[in-house]
Amino acid sequence: MKIFFRLMFMMALLTSPNASLRAQGPPGGHRPPSERKEDIEALKVGFLTRRLQLSPDEAKKFWPVYNQFTEEMQGIREARFAKLKELKDDFDKMNEKDAEKIVDGEIVFRQQELDVLKKYHAQFKQILPIKKVAKLYRAEEDFKRELLDRIRDRRDRKPGER
Repeated sequence: MKIFFRLMFMMALLTSPNASLRAQGPPGGHRPPSERKEDIEALKVGFLTRRLQLSPDEAKKFWPVYNQFTEEMQGIREARFAKLKELKDDFDKMNEKDAEKIVDGEIVFRQQELDVLKKYHAQFKQILPIKKVAKLYRAEEDFKRELLDRIRDRRDRKPGER
């Protein structure tokens, strides 16, 4: 269950409109979560910009809509995380009612995410050519994978290495 909460936290960071990850932090390597979020967001913006190769006109229209999309998705994920945090995290000791809350809540969460995605998918298609919309979805997944790899590499690094 701890791994689940860590993944949920990382997904919240990944999708936050104010997130990003600096290559090197301050001495000691510890920064407030708000700075890490800003760092992750800066990396994500750069990553998506390179992948999508947006024209200036496309970028002008795309980023405000994408930021709204990200904020809505983040709101849904934060609400989900708050609910999960309230519930017990040991499924073996959990009563049936609490387990059902978690399972039913997951379905509601996934539907909410899908509803937001459908809403913004239509807007993305109005702003970008369909091939760039497809690249957007692929690039988001690639960014998540790359960020998780960076986190894994940083965690596996020996103390004192950069």
